[in-house]
Amino acid sequence: MALYMYQVSYTSAAVAALIREPQDRAEAVRPTIEAMGGKVVAYGYPFGEYDAVVVFEAPDDTSAASFALAIAAGGAARSAKTTRLLNGQEWIESLRKAQGSQYQPPQ
Repeated sequence: MALYMYQVSYTSAAVAALIREPQDRAEAVRPTIEAMGGKVVAYGYPFGEYDAVVVFEAPDDTSAASFALAIAAGGAARSAKTTRLLNGQEWIESLRKAQGSQYQPPQ
């Protein structure tokens, strides 16, 4: 399965609701990811631009997109970003394919 990183910033109303009733949102998103055939690999709360990050496996890009759309539809996200992560084998394959490219950088 492909690996994805989903980063989300909450609205101020969503943060206020979490302050009033603290909860671990990892358990709230897990069923959504599992329903689309995925699996949560890691979940955390970074300091800074994003309030939560989930790394998950999904069978394909459309399944990962369905997760992002479901979260967006909930209204608690101010902004979000989904990133497809390559595993080591995919990265090496990409590097090898780049060796044969005809791209010439600007001089």
